[in-house]
Amino acid sequence: MTTMTLPVLAGDTLDRYVQQVNAIPLLTQEEEVSLAERYHAENDLEAAGKLVMSHLRVVVSIARGYAGYGLPQADLIQEGNIGLMKAVKRFEPSRGVRLFSFAIHWIKAEIHEYILRNWRLVRIATTKSQRKLFFNLRSMRTGLSSLTHKEAQKIADDLGVKPEEVFEMETRMTGHDVALVADDGDEDSYAPIDWLADTDNEPVAVLERRATDHLHGEGLRAALESLDPRSRRIVEARWLADDSGATLHELADEFGVSAERIRQIEVKALQKMKTALVA
Repeated sequence: MTTMTLPVLAGDTLDRYVQQVNAIPLLTQEEEVSLAERYHAENDLEAAGKLVMSHLRVVVSIARGYAGYGLPQADLIQEGNIGLMKAVKRFEPSRGVRLFSFAIHWIKAEIHEYILRNWRLVRIATTKSQRKLFFNLRSMRTGLSSLTHKEAQKIADDLGVKPEEVFEMETRMTGHDVALVADDGDEDSYAPIDWLADTDNEPVAVLERRATDHLHGEGLRAALESLDPRSRRIVEARWLADDSGATLHELADEFGVSAERIRQIEVKALQKMKTALVA
């Protein structure tokens, strides 16, 4: 997949890039399945390229949701594109899931890693719960004023952290905010105001909120009980541990299989849990 040519993306051509990717036709499910099968059966890089190109607009949409972290939008999109290519490489249409749904995790994972590597304030986000706090605090705040103790307590309860951690993260994040509006004298500049999306009512955001609601309380317990012991162990170790979670290779050593096999079990288990939660 290294031979495909993506639209040119640079700071001074960002508008043109967005126009180009939005003009690329969407694929039907039948076309998507056919291209994926060609890629996996024949290593057809042209087919893989078409899958990637048709979903570049998805990366742009997701990347806009991270514009408030003070990092160049072009860089966020580039990292998201890497995640999209990884998703195409691993996409299995036989599972009945559209590439759009499958790719969201990989796109966000690459963008998250980029932000964690490049924004020095994120170094305090060392545990899984703290990283979740970092990536959700902006959207969970109800206004521009400082959090009240009641608001901080609610956020802490929702994300599984201490109120003190919420206040500390708020202080670190609001103390280094970038300008919301670009310099009026620079016609070529852009700022978060140009790219911030109304994520509250976007389909992806709505689905994520519903999934989060179900994951609390009885929904999570029932979904976990639907798994076999090995699958449950993998999900709990990867996603529900208090620390940063086990790696694929650590679990591979524990069960005596390959890391790729652990990933396959994890994907299948999460899909089964998702089905149980929305039922």
